[in-house]
Amino acid sequence: MRRLLIVALLASTAAAPPGDPAPAPTEHDAAPAAPAANAAAPAAPAAGRPMLPPFAATLAQMPIVTDSRDWPTLSEEAAWEEIIQAKPETRQLARWHYVGSLIRRGMGAEALGVLETMESDDEDLALVAPFQLATGAALVMVGHYRDAVEALSLPELEGNAEACAWRVRALAGTGDGKAAARQINCAVPAINGRAPQERKPFTLAAARGAIAIGQGQPAIAWLKLFGDQDPQANLLRGKALLVSGDPAEGLFRLSRAELSGSPEIQAEAKLAQIEGDLKLHRIDPAEGVNRLEALRYGWRGDEIEAGALRLEYQLALETNNRRAALRSAATLFRFYRPDGDSGPMLKQIQTWLAEMLAPDSGTPLPEAAGLYWDYKELGPAGAEGDVLALRLAERLQDAGLYPRAAELLQYQLMQRRQDVAQGPLSVKVASLFILSGDPVKALDTLHATEQASYSDAMRFDRKRIEAVALYKLGREDAAMAALDGVPGGSGVRSEIHWRTRNWGSFITENEATLPAPGAMTPPAQAIVLRQAVALAMLNQEAKLQALRARYGAAFKALPSGQAFDLLTQPSPSVDPARISAAMAAIPEASPTGAIGDLMDATTSTTG
Repeated sequence: MRRLLIVALLASTAAAPPGDPAPAPTEHDAAPAAPAANAAAPAAPAAGRPMLPPFAATLAQMPIVTDSRDWPTLSEEAAWEEIIQAKPETRQLARWHYVGSLIRRGMGAEALGVLETMESDDEDLALVAPFQLATGAALVMVGHYRDAVEALSLPELEGNAEACAWRVRALAGTGDGKAAARQINCAVPAINGRAPQERKPFTLAAARGAIAIGQGQPAIAWLKLFGDQDPQANLLRGKALLVSGDPAEGLFRLSRAELSGSPEIQAEAKLAQIEGDLKLHRIDPAEGVNRLEALRYGWRGDEIEAGALRLEYQLALETNNRRAALRSAATLFRFYRPDGDSGPMLKQIQTWLAEMLAPDSGTPLPEAAGLYWDYKELGPAGAEGDVLALRLAERLQDAGLYPRAAELLQYQLMQRRQDVAQGPLSVKVASLFILSGDPVKALDTLHATEQASYSDAMRFDRKRIEAVALYKLGREDAAMAALDGVPGGSGVRSEIHWRTRNWGSFITENEATLPAPGAMTPPAQAIVLRQAVALAMLNQEAKLQALRARYGAAFKALPSGQAFDLLTQPSPSVDPARISAAMAAIPEASPTGAIGDLMDATTSTTG
């Protein structure tokens, strides 16, 4: 609330005429809620608010802070007086002085509010090293360590002692102690230049870095700044003693930290004790996993849990427990951003996942589907991920589990592929949705993956599937429209007309697909026999006799020859019994192949 108030007041002073200063805020003043919210947003200046001159270049030319003593020393009253009395051309400078004084006093949230206001008036400030140093310091103070690391990563800040000091804290806060250790030598002047009380959080972070690289003795020396009963110092002393080869004293210090520390310190001490017991072989990996799970049950959501998960993963690797490794890695990647060894970790679990889901792995289909769905975000990307998903989808499809297969591939389609490779995958997913009785989802899939970069062949494949989905929804006219200009569309149109008993339209479309006389495959036989049925139904005797003359010889030796003979015999009238018997003898092979199978699918009527 205080941060919002400061932002609102800073914005309001920008609108006040320089010659008519607003009164300085007091502890009893309160800004209206709505104006405060509006002022906090980095939007265009409000009506009546003057545009301030650019300040980024001016700040870039100013001496950069390299020591804590370089931050301005201003009281709250003096800082506000400077802001209120400032003219438009000096207002950003007054704000900058206020930011420095807030950082010097350890008021990170308030400093961020002022920095946001400054940047809303001059976006180029984000490119300036002093501004990013102040932003990084403020972010560390509020615990946004990863954002702080990013803010402090400008090349101009690389050898800056003050920036190095804040980077030590930021990197230690993310759990990357080794990276923090690499900043210590650069940071020492800025850390030692602080008063003992101000030095403490930097010293703790440096100690974490030293412990991470196995340098326990320097960490113990630095921690002399703290009293013997300080819980956080005892936590780090315990860790330092463990890496220095004094496990008994190390575990004792950890016990003291657990006894008197905050819940966070207690949780970290428990984790360190588990690590120590495992290192000393006081417990086996199975007991270690049990204790880690118990710890995570009561403590979640920060670097302590991430450390427990990393240790669980290492124990799973040692015992070749793939399921446990997948569980730990999945939680790490879902809720944290693992750095350092994340590449090898991801490669290992992707290899395991591929092996466990391979058709010859022996993993039962329900279990394989569950594994993929539980850990799908850890699977390989690109073509390798497509192959993995397609193989499992084919197993599900062969088992008749069309909805599961469609959902599996839809995830792969929508989350992984953002290029022309969506084309064939979208056809597969839409087809599976049709087979599962949900043509609406089939259409949604096709529409969601529409791209102008598809080849003509791919666009035509998608149009054929779209036509089937529309037909399944009873939208025959729309299905026909979808097939306009599609090569081979007459086959799909004739299939639709055949199923809707639209004999006249069927005859017209089917004529274009009639095969040449000769060797007659089952689909070719079906095309000719269907034409004969339609002609017989419309009593088009002349065309029927022409069909008999063209294909009579080819059908003589075929099992369906009798049906062809019955249908094409000269007859003065339609014989329903004759036609019914002939239709039953038509080969089941659809002339349109897989399209016919899709049309045979039952459409769900449930919402």
